[in-house]
Amino acid sequence: MRLAEALAARSDCQTRIEELKKRVIRSARVQEGDKPAEDVAELLEESERIFVRLNELISAINRTNARTAFNASLTISDAIAERDITAKRRDFLSAIAEAASTRQDRYTKSEVKFVASISVSELQTEVDRLSKRYRELDTRLQELNWQTELI
Repeated sequence: MRLAEALAARSDCQTRIEELKKRVIRSARVQEGDKPAEDVAELLEESERIFVRLNELISAINRTNARTAFNASLTISDAIAERDITAKRRDFLSAIAEAASTRQDRYTKSEVKFVASISVSELQTEVDRLSKRYRELDTRLQELNWQTELI
């Protein structure tokens, strides 16, 4: 199984668990004398099987990510961490740039005027650089996901 297939299976397990949770909750309580729409015990057994499979997948994915080289100095796990931090930095700076560049309409000269206390263009340049880095990392990770056999 390829790493990408394991990631898709993990996502499917997570989705199925959420669906099962909703079904169990709907059937967990019924009016006295009524039967639940579905057998809660069966749903719980099915969820347990999926949790076991999810655990197997997550362990194998983590093991594979930790042992597979992304480049000469990073593993896939390292690259995922860098990609995620790059996204957080980008979003952080983007929000600041947006706040600093928000236009304020003034209707009279006596209204308070606000000005940016930071360079929006410098922030935007950095946001663009981080966006590019994120895309490069993510593209390479996707490529490796399809080339790497699950350990």
